[in-house]
Amino acid sequence: MVKDFLEEFIPDLEEFKEKTMKFHNKEITVAEYKGFSGGFGSYAQRGGEKHMLRLRLAGGQVTKDKLKFIAELCQKYNIDLIKLTTCQSIQLHNLEASDLCEMIESVWRAGMVSRGGGGDFPRNVMASPLSGVQKDENFDVLPYAKEMADYLMNFIKAVKFPRKLKVCFSNSVLNETHATFRDMGFVSRPDGKFDVYIAGGLGNKHKLGIKAAEGIEPCKVLYYAKAMADTFVEYGNYTNRAQSRTRFLQDTLGKDGLKKAFTEKLKKVFESEKLDINPEPYIINKKDDGTRVSGKRITAQKQNGLYAVFYQPAGGKMQPLKLMEIYNAIKDMEDVELRITPEESLYIINCTGKEAEKVLEVTQDSASNLFETSVACIGNSICQVGVGDSQELLNMCIDAVRKENFADGVLPKVHISGCPSSCAAQQAAKIGFRGAIKQSPDGPKKAFAIYTGGCPYQGKENLSDFGKSIVVEKIPEFFIELGKMVSSENTTYDKWIVDNSYTFDKLVDKYAEM
Repeated sequence: MVKDFLEEFIPDLEEFKEKTMKFHNKEITVAEYKGFSGGFGSYAQRGGEKHMLRLRLAGGQVTKDKLKFIAELCQKYNIDLIKLTTCQSIQLHNLEASDLCEMIESVWRAGMVSRGGGGDFPRNVMASPLSGVQKDENFDVLPYAKEMADYLMNFIKAVKFPRKLKVCFSNSVLNETHATFRDMGFVSRPDGKFDVYIAGGLGNKHKLGIKAAEGIEPCKVLYYAKAMADTFVEYGNYTNRAQSRTRFLQDTLGKDGLKKAFTEKLKKVFESEKLDINPEPYIINKKDDGTRVSGKRITAQKQNGLYAVFYQPAGGKMQPLKLMEIYNAIKDMEDVELRITPEESLYIINCTGKEAEKVLEVTQDSASNLFETSVACIGNSICQVGVGDSQELLNMCIDAVRKENFADGVLPKVHISGCPSSCAAQQAAKIGFRGAIKQSPDGPKKAFAIYTGGCPYQGKENLSDFGKSIVVEKIPEFFIELGKMVSSENTTYDKWIVDNSYTFDKLVDKYAEM
């Protein structure tokens, strides 16, 4: 990054320090502090005693230098919890207020400027995690995501948005970044161009994006981002935060009206600005060492003889010592780096066969099957706005299901959010949950509402609505019974659900009534 922004941003830390001290002295409210601190990528955790810091990492790319810096930072400040996020960021948790400003400045100087990591700002720009190394990708989108990330930093202090703006890039039909239903998504095509989608989003009243442009040249992406920013600023809702995200422009302007407004802004941007880019391509010329590896956590790259190793810590939560273990394993490996995925996991890429074997060894605590790769937000034990403890539920389910020793694929990956904010993207999951309260004869009980049938794949997108709620303690039992049903037919959940949706619904009804 981006030393150019340090001179502009670092003086702001004095005000941040002042506000943080006022918050801890009870001179400003939780809401007042949240509205300010989010702009620095930091929030107070539940209870107000500890803090978190979210690092901006364009496309989820973590070089060895950045990995070493984060690991050493955790040692210096005794940080005991790291969270990989669904926006390809790293969150540092349980931070002391007295350390916060010093820590933020050091992180910024190391090239991970957290400004705008929260609040009403352009957020971390996302890209398909294996961009540049994936065999079947249309083309490498990461260089354009990095240029976009730098460009959007210009809006942090210059423009007041109604709410946050999420921009992403997709390199294939896998649509891992949800580019067809983000605030703005650049979707790669086989002909080397992008289609542009705008005004999609999850959360309350989720919507798929609308295709606003087709077949644009990659060098022109910044013009489209500026047009989206201008459209959002002019037509976005500044008075009702519940309806201030870009997806609500589809309601207020209509789809055709929104596309027309965006096109008019785009025309003006092309007439008045020079925003063409020509980023350096991502080139790996590393030699094959002749060793061949395979397995569930191994992906062969398009570079001959190189591999990406998948690592999924449960719920995306990591101990800082693990970062240092990974760094020590890869520090002498040429061109090896990390890519954080939009599903709270990571890849260690550009490994030769022998290097991949070493990385597999140091990451052997990774999830061992599809169900254990399930996604969960940080949950209400830490998040101020969370309703349910997503991490607790995920751990309960994994512990219960492990005892059954189901075959891999009998249960799908599950996405669990603690509240309607949808940080775990449960609407796009095959099975998802959202924190809720369920009324019972014994009074209100902690529960999660279920979502089913979501799909993020380009051309097959489906966003589901929440259904009935199941009390927390019954959800592991629900998965055990579901797993037994699927196992009895010697198949996988993906195949079983095609002909058994009625049976599945009856199972949900059974547990919702308990």
